[in-house]
Amino acid sequence: MKKYTAGLLICLAISVPAWFLGRLFPVVGGPVCAILIGMAIAPFIKGKERFRPGIAFTSKKILQYAVVLLGFGMNLSVVLEKGRQSLPIILATITTSILIAVLLYRLLKLPTKSAILIGVGSSICGGSAIAATAPVIEADDEEIAQSISVIFLFNIAAALLFPALGAALGLSNEGFGLFAGTAINDTSSVTAAAAAWDGLYGSNTLEAAAIVKLTRTLAIIPITLFLALYRTKKEQSGSGNTFQLVKIFPFFVLFFLLASVLTTVFHLPATVTGPLKDLSKFFIIMAMAAIGTNTNLVTLVKTGMKPILLGLCCWIGITLVSLSMQSFLGVW
Repeated sequence: MKKYTAGLLICLAISVPAWFLGRLFPVVGGPVCAILIGMAIAPFIKGKERFRPGIAFTSKKILQYAVVLLGFGMNLSVVLEKGRQSLPIILATITTSILIAVLLYRLLKLPTKSAILIGVGSSICGGSAIAATAPVIEADDEEIAQSISVIFLFNIAAALLFPALGAALGLSNEGFGLFAGTAINDTSSVTAAAAAWDGLYGSNTLEAAAIVKLTRTLAIIPITLFLALYRTKKEQSGSGNTFQLVKIFPFFVLFFLLASVLTTVFHLPATVTGPLKDLSKFFIIMAMAAIGTNTNLVTLVKTGMKPILLGLCCWIGITLVSLSMQSFLGVW
């Protein structure tokens, strides 16, 4: 553990201010602040070899611990009961985003892992989905940072534009809760948009939007398991040798499910789950700090246009499908 100390400390030093900045500017969020601070100080870190083991541990293992702790914030009975109405819309938006990602991956000749991360991040739950998917496909730090940055860009756009768009379209309070929960990627941006709507109309859509968002988060489980199975099959056909699924199986996702089951069965109170959810968020920020210090800003900028185009198309596709499904289902 001693070899990890230096790297863990530098990630912690970045994470604390990033955490507070994220609370001060929720539409941006702590993870993005951590990546930006990490990239800013990376050129000034001397003797990087000393920090490398701890930074690698934080970007991989701490990220997985964050996903596990995320499960304690999900009471499955509440999510499934209240999120049932949104399920057809969620399935439609996830399918749309993944299809767009596959199509543009081929047309734009994007790196496979970047396309997967942006597609999954757009369709499920932004940074949390990227955190769960990255270890399964062995994405490197620059691919993760790029995907998070793309998601962040359209999170901000959605949080700022969607309340005005919802009003222009004449969405009901219930309709806007569904819209925000199904068409905005990250929880912080869903919260920001729903809170802005509530402030304008004196409604209470925030809780409904958050539950819809949590229902989307459950898609992490089948998506990561599918990717693990797909990668196993691909490795076997590519090498001709037997590739063991157990080597890449995302066991941390099963622990995420177990945490959700424990919360549901034992009705864990908010006094227990609240701190665990906060710790999960802090661990994600720590992991993003590690990823930021390992990211080459010049490379990120040079290769950024195609991923941004992919993120834009996924975002537009999800928005249109969410609104269309609401209109079709008579929720509008």
